[in-house]
Amino acid sequence: MSNGTEIQCPKPFLNILDYTDGGFIEGRVCQPYFTETCCLPCPMTQWAYPDTFETMSEAANWVSVVSTVGCVFLLLSWAVLPVDKTFRHYLSICLTTAVVFMNLGFVIPLAAQPEQCFDDITPNSMKTSSVCAASGMFIILGGWAGVLWVFLRALSLHLQICWQLVVGRNFMWFAQIIGWGIPGIGVILAFLLSGVSFRFGQSCHINHKNSLADLWIPLLVFSGMTIIIQFATFGYCIKVYLASLADNSASTEGSNMPSYTNSIRTMTPKQAYRRVRRVIALQWRGIAIVLIIIADVIFFSVVFVFQDNTVEAVRHDNTIARPWALCLLANGGEKEPCLKLASALVVNMPTVGAVLFLLGMNGIWLCLLLGRWSMITGWRDLLISSPSRSKREFVSVDARLDDLKKDTRSYEMLSRDDSGKVMDHSVTPSVVTPISPTLARSQMGSPNQDPESGRRTPDFFGQTQRYHTPARSFSSPRPPQQPQQATVTWDPTETYARGQSPYPQDNNPNNYVNPLGMNRL
Repeated sequence: MSNGTEIQCPKPFLNILDYTDGGFIEGRVCQPYFTETCCLPCPMTQWAYPDTFETMSEAANWVSVVSTVGCVFLLLSWAVLPVDKTFRHYLSICLTTAVVFMNLGFVIPLAAQPEQCFDDITPNSMKTSSVCAASGMFIILGGWAGVLWVFLRALSLHLQICWQLVVGRNFMWFAQIIGWGIPGIGVILAFLLSGVSFRFGQSCHINHKNSLADLWIPLLVFSGMTIIIQFATFGYCIKVYLASLADNSASTEGSNMPSYTNSIRTMTPKQAYRRVRRVIALQWRGIAIVLIIIADVIFFSVVFVFQDNTVEAVRHDNTIARPWALCLLANGGEKEPCLKLASALVVNMPTVGAVLFLLGMNGIWLCLLLGRWSMITGWRDLLISSPSRSKREFVSVDARLDDLKKDTRSYEMLSRDDSGKVMDHSVTPSVVTPISPTLARSQMGSPNQDPESGRRTPDFFGQTQRYHTPARSFSSPRPPQQPQQATVTWDPTETYARGQSPYPQDNNPNNYVNPLGMNRL
């Protein structure tokens, strides 16, 4: 503790000797003042940013809440609704789960409202705040998993479009190991080698020590690989499109001729372009998600690394923050006149706000791109229509026939033209189809039937057309027919063949041998 002979730090700085060793010591912002060391009160963002910074940070956290609700809706829809309503895929499910983890890193501090500072000059760390540890873990886990799953999604699309490979079960297990194994290892390394603490805002972020090696560089490497793969896929699509424009050959795609479509070498440029266009039409949402999340991660990484390096430079070089510190001393601790000087020490507030809001909006983008209107109708059918269907589950067939009698829309293929015969309205429709051919034919001949009243239906069942097999039909093998005459005659004038055998036994033309009858027994 300080005594009376020690020099007091000018306002708003506090003497470091008045505080014990606790919290995140490296997070203190201190400057030497004569023989003493004076530190800036915690948190630093309170002095380097306007008062609206905390409001902006809290608003970004509420955006994360909305994003989390949307992701939970997607996950529940994929888990409960049938696949024809949701078109679920494990790549989409895992990516959405990763975004939920990242959002939890901002939602938990919003709900818990943790104390950012251990004391007046020291921020809390993961060792002194459980909320800080949970927040930092979910942010790192969500960041790692989000980058890995967009990388796997881009790789899957690249293999399908460029190499025409069907990504099956082996790729799925490979993706599960990579998509969750590497993020788990990344979280462990980040906590052991760097740790997390309150850096700016209500959420905890990774500390500067070893952060480039165990988090930022690996994330940027995978992000760069994702961008390379994605643009390689785009380049291939452009190449196929340009080749299809110059291709004048007739395409056989869609014909009944057998073809080998497993190799791109057997496909014409137009066929390849049609195939690529179909794949892109199905995967354009995934492509957009990959680009959005990768852009967010790169933006966040660059901004945070710049902020981290700037703060570390201020801690090690006293001359960088001296103009701002002197401004605070001259104004008696009022920060408003010194905010312009503080902007050189930290990332400006609009940039930090853009990073926080973009990270919080990832779940909203997922809802817009992966969500479908059929999910809404599926939940409506599940919550509203299912009870009515369950009540009718054990209804007898006769009751259903009565309903069909009352509902005139259940009759199919009904017509009012005069080409068909009249169908009596009292005919009981069957369970499968509302037309009953047997009863219809029995009622047709009734003398009391008015041919001009009621609905009419064409007589599809009254006459049976006889099928005549074509003379030269080769659709099925048939045994050879026996000739009606004993001798087969052939008129050589019908063709250009010679009337005599090319190999006569003598000069007598009557010895001609018919080649079609020479082997007859």
